[in-house]
Amino acid sequence: IEKVKEFFKKRDMADKILEFDRSSATVALAAQAIGCEEARIAKSLAFMVGDKVVLIVVAGDARIDNKKYKEQFSTKATMVSPDEIVDLVGYPIGGVCPFDVNEDVVVYLDESLKRFKTVYPACGSSNSAIELSISQLEKYSKFFSWIDVGR
Repeated sequence: IEKVKEFFKKRDMADKILEFDRSSATVALAAQAIGCEEARIAKSLAFMVGDKVVLIVVAGDARIDNKKYKEQFSTKATMVSPDEIVDLVGYPIGGVCPFDVNEDVVVYLDESLKRFKTVYPACGSSNSAIELSISQLEKYSKFFSWIDVGR
């Protein structure tokens, strides 16, 4: 979380980070801690596409549609293993977020997020989140593009 706090401090947004006294490591736990519907949790899922890491941010109620994923990336969906997530993305499971990720990680935002005014991505730890508008999520994630791989 310190990495994300520093990232948002430089953008005068650090005071917007929410830290909880309980886990927010899953969509259900995050929604409970925040007091919002599960769909508004912006979960960050890491995949290997060849030798590249892609991070796809999707709505909490969305799942990856394998057919759409294969059409988008021309390969089968292969998630980054839990043992490699910190080294490859920069954050541990439960805290993976699209902010200040490792340099070679490509961030995509899924269309499933567009139905909300604001969403809650994690902030690098298993007990944190931040409420962002969709335009703020675009800005701070430095996303590559919007894609439609959720169902």
